[in-house]
Amino acid sequence: MIVIVKQGATKNSIEELKQELRQKGFDIHESKGTTTTILGLVGDTSSLTEDELLTYDAVEAVRRIREPYKLANRNVHPQDTVVEVCGRKIGGGNFQVIAGPCSIESEEQITEVAKDVCASGAGFLRGGAFKPRTSPYSFQGLHGDGLKLLLEAKKATGLPVVTEIMSAAHLDLFEDVDVIQVGARNMQNFELLKVLGKTNKPILLKRGLANTLDELLMSAEYIMAGGNENVILCERGIRTFETSTRNTLDISAIPMLRKKTHLPIIVDPSHAAGIRHMVEPLSMAAIAVGADGLMIEVHNNPSKALCDGPQSLTPQAFDDLMKKINKTVAFFQGN
Repeated sequence: MIVIVKQGATKNSIEELKQELRQKGFDIHESKGTTTTILGLVGDTSSLTEDELLTYDAVEAVRRIREPYKLANRNVHPQDTVVEVCGRKIGGGNFQVIAGPCSIESEEQITEVAKDVCASGAGFLRGGAFKPRTSPYSFQGLHGDGLKLLLEAKKATGLPVVTEIMSAAHLDLFEDVDVIQVGARNMQNFELLKVLGKTNKPILLKRGLANTLDELLMSAEYIMAGGNENVILCERGIRTFETSTRNTLDISAIPMLRKKTHLPIIVDPSHAAGIRHMVEPLSMAAIAVGADGLMIEVHNNPSKALCDGPQSLTPQAFDDLMKKINKTVAFFQGN
């Protein structure tokens, strides 16, 4: 349920309303726009009537929300959320590119790629230290040593870093990581999401391989309910009957999520297709439908990559793509 506050309502009348609602057992999420203030009520509102709320001087209107997610709901928070990381913004018209290798393999590899993507204009460096793999015999990442190498690359370039967490037990290792990624396989690891909700770090939440958009938003709600509202959603392709690509990029998810939520939305075209030559057209499509950013895999020697080489761009190919990305973003933003 959301309560729309009257324009011109006094501060005292608004505080009185909020106090009464808290006494009834509701948590309140307040969203202030340029002309409208909205109070989102979190809790069981089944016993609360619209007429009862309309008796308060500060109340203009009352609306019930059918969706189970409240904090992530655009009805509660009409303005786009902007997540700021080290002075770089994502969302609300701020477009960012996150780039780097699927897996951190060595100091030379991650630092070289970091310098290349930085020179090409990427805003963030990605790199996997903990790698969830379908086969237990595949390369699982360098773990803590990989995180140390990633942070060394950050020092060398100044790029904020994004990397995936696999377990809440590893959280202490992520103290200096700028954005914590929750991968597709952990999207519904609710105990992990609860722990991340108690942190103050931005969380990049990837959609699961076979999850609906509402399920993605409910996972975001787990994080936000813990107090951490810095959530970035990522569409990375879903599993369908099609076998010619690794996954199927759900391009329609971006405008639909834009209607449902205020959270920033980025697209991972590398994992969506799993094929190098498709990264560029899928990136252009993502920009066209309103994505707030892209996550692109880049490797200095894709043929020798320990993980996801077939979908990784070379630094030169990424540089060429960045030029097209910048022009396309400028076109759609009217710059």
